[in-house]
Amino acid sequence: MSPDSEQVVDVAIAGAGSVGLTLALALKKADPHLTVAVIDPRPASSVKGDDRASAIAAAARRMLVRLGVWPDVAADAEAITEMVITDSRLRDAVRPVFLSFSGDVEPGEPYAHMIPNDTLFPAIAKAALAAGTREITDTVRIFDADDGGVDIRLGSGRHLRAALLIASDGVRSRLRGLAGIGTVGETYGQSGIVTTVRHEVPHEGRAVEHFLPAGPFAILPLKGNRSSIVWTERTLEAERLVGLDDFSFEIELARRFGPELGEVHLAGSRSAYPLSVQIARSFVAPRFALAGDAAHAIHPIAGQGLNMGFRDAAALAEVLVDARRIGLDIGAIDVLERYERWRRFDTLEMAATTDLLNRLFSNDLAPVRLARTVGLGLVDRLPGVKRAFMRQAAGFDPNEPRLLRGEAI
Repeated sequence: MSPDSEQVVDVAIAGAGSVGLTLALALKKADPHLTVAVIDPRPASSVKGDDRASAIAAAARRMLVRLGVWPDVAADAEAITEMVITDSRLRDAVRPVFLSFSGDVEPGEPYAHMIPNDTLFPAIAKAALAAGTREITDTVRIFDADDGGVDIRLGSGRHLRAALLIASDGVRSRLRGLAGIGTVGETYGQSGIVTTVRHEVPHEGRAVEHFLPAGPFAILPLKGNRSSIVWTERTLEAERLVGLDDFSFEIELARRFGPELGEVHLAGSRSAYPLSVQIARSFVAPRFALAGDAAHAIHPIAGQGLNMGFRDAAALAEVLVDARRIGLDIGAIDVLERYERWRRFDTLEMAATTDLLNRLFSNDLAPVRLARTVGLGLVDRLPGVKRAFMRQAAGFDPNEPRLLRGEAI
């Protein structure tokens, strides 16, 4: 294609991450006649996932089954069969369990699985490309919406015309800024340290969340005697810890890990990510929509970040396909506003919940510690409340998109 030639598509998606590619796949599966292009400087067909892992809620798993992705990741997916929550100080010799969840959310269906990103991302990319998604290895430089569509000028000078442009380009979305959409939120002064460890004793599908004064320390089960660690610390301390040599880092890990799984050793790289809560002031503009981290970023305390992005993809795909089937313009603002109404309350609710949990548990004041100890103990004695929490963690909601119920759009 020459620099000045124009390509015409129905939907252009900027950002070939898991959410952008899942959205493209959902659209193509529901309506193979839709032309969908995914724009990213790195070709999705050649990019591997990183060495982190993702928690996939039961509702998101149902979507991956419906979209044909699950068979390619099932062998590496570890079911979370139990979640144990403790609340202690780092120096405490005993970490009493205040709350635990176990059992399936539905018969034969765990409430979540852990999947390595280097398994999950290639499987989604493979399915999206096999479904007919067009891959454009480029960047979006500028775009301009009008009544008939959106003109997109790529970094290479090429020109793209679409009915709708969707930004799924991450928490620092440049396209969100170009659309004039601001954000609200704040940084926590915390960073999340992420790594993978190998341990002596089998975890048997148990996930553990140790609430420590600096923040939660989560141990999430992977295949084999391995676990993914998501470890919250104050940012300066996180930077110090990540900079330690492997031996010293393992000593710090062991202090927080506990003795239940025996000796612990690093089984992957380690990195730290600044934590914040950030919500876009609007999820849509004329012929433009946000999805995934471009629309919202939350604290990882509940492991819902990617699942929220999957909910965006499922909801936006359903809105667009339903509109197209009755002859509506899929880029029209009234169509896009249905997507925003559908996702905004859930997003704000989850952001507020994770923010409150982080503030409540990253706190060593005695009255606060007593209140949360009593509160956790009460929840642990109320089976109905525990089951409601499990269903929420599984992503089940009466208003969920059809894909998250495992149904076709």
